[in-house]
Amino acid sequence: MAYIAARQPVVTGTASDGEPSDAELSAIEREMPVVLAEVELLDAQIMTLDRTPTEVDARRLRRARRRVLAARRTLANGPAGRTGGAA
Repeated sequence: MAYIAARQPVVTGTASDGEPSDAELSAIEREMPVVLAEVELLDAQIMTLDRTPTEVDARRLRRARRRVLAARRTLANGPAGRTGGAA
C-alpha cells in the first residue's frame, strides 16, 4: 500500500492556540446585532410553522424582517474604518 503525503505546506501554516484574535472578536461584536435580529426572525418563522399565521404573527414577522434589514443597513453603513459592507 502506498501512503499519500502532502507535497504542499499545511493550509493553516501557523499553529494557533485555537482562540479568536482581537480583530476576529471585534468583527463578531460588530455583527452581533445582525445575528440577534436574524435569530428573532427565525423564532417568529418557527412559531408559524404549524399553524396559519394570525394578524399578530404577521406583525411579528414584519417587525422581525425590518429589524434584520435595519441591522444589516447599520452594519453596511458603519464607519469607514470598519469592513463588512456591500462590496
